[in-house]
Amino acid sequence: MREFLLVALGGALGASGRFGVNLIAPWSGAGVPWATLMVNVIGGAAMGALFAVAADNRPLMLLLGVGVLGGFTTFSAFSIETVRLLQRGDAATAVIYIALSVTLSIAAAFAGHALARSVA
Repeated sequence: MREFLLVALGGALGASGRFGVNLIAPWSGAGVPWATLMVNVIGGAAMGALFAVAADNRPLMLLLGVGVLGGFTTFSAFSIETVRLLQRGDAATAVIYIALSVTLSIAAAFAGHALARSVA
């Protein structure tokens, strides 16, 4: 139960932070979604740093990694998983993972959008 509370607390903080960035980022309007790009880059850097210093600290990883950064951006999880594949020398799997993650996620977003619009 304690672990769920750590994740929930962190997730609330991360999601609030994400919302805050979108509110204050004047460049988040038309064109490239700069606020989202900024959140993804910050989240990736933060996840890399967190993993480097606290990978063996489960409560801290749950609070900050799964919770805060997971609520802030799920791209941070994707980023660190790719780093881990590359660190263990599995570049081919990393490239496939990157290609599939990006392509399938965008395709799924299109499909979900189309399905929801057809039902509504």
